[in-house]
Amino acid sequence: MIIDVNAYLGHFAFRRLRHNTAADLLRLMDSKRIDKAVVSSASAITYRNPQAGNEDLAAEVAHHRDRLIPYAVINPFYTGWRDDLKTCHDQFGMSGLRLYPRWHNYGLSDPNCLDLIHQATERGMVVSIPIRVEDVRQRSWLVDVPEVPLAEIVSLVQACPTARFVLLNGLQFVSTALGRKGNGLPSNYLIEISRLENVWADEIRQLVANLGAERLVFGTGMAFNYPDPALLKLELLEASPGDKEKIAWQNAARWLR
Repeated sequence: MIIDVNAYLGHFAFRRLRHNTAADLLRLMDSKRIDKAVVSSASAITYRNPQAGNEDLAAEVAHHRDRLIPYAVINPFYTGWRDDLKTCHDQFGMSGLRLYPRWHNYGLSDPNCLDLIHQATERGMVVSIPIRVEDVRQRSWLVDVPEVPLAEIVSLVQACPTARFVLLNGLQFVSTALGRKGNGLPSNYLIEISRLENVWADEIRQLVANLGAERLVFGTGMAFNYPDPALLKLELLEASPGDKEKIAWQNAARWLR
């Protein structure tokens, strides 16, 4: 089994996405033998009101909840976000969030953001944070959105020890406390592998050695990315079959409950 914790449906303001409907994404997943995927709205990243993207996502996955697990995009500085969180969790059955602090112009340490994370945690929701959305070489000349600094993530996991975080689209974790052995941080975060080096920098194997295979999860970034590179990284990883199973689906299944 494979569970992808990093997938998207909908449109993006600055480029055409393929396989971005539920039907098309499922066909792609079938062709790559990916069983389930956590999805959020790509449209909500650039919408002034992300809730419109959440509503579209809920309708799109309504008949595919056995395989597509919807996460809400919430901007804690948008008026009415508390109502949006309640609607996404109670009515749409969304079991997690995706936060875009650089795209939505706030800091992870801002009180509104911490309030959102605390409320989501009380609801048992997972909080996922994409370190970036696109490769800098692909982005539009109209926007210059930097990556989320890993130092902010370190402070966040310390400030919210009861929350559960999934860190998407990141790399060079081993150069920070997040990827070091005996880092003194709570074990309240998982690291998704799609952007990690598995050959030159050998970061995935280092993270397995430093944190344990139970702290890594599989993801692809579909439909922004094709799934093949992430699948190849998992296949080529020098790890035991048991550790590969943890990364492929068991760790995600445990957090998704």
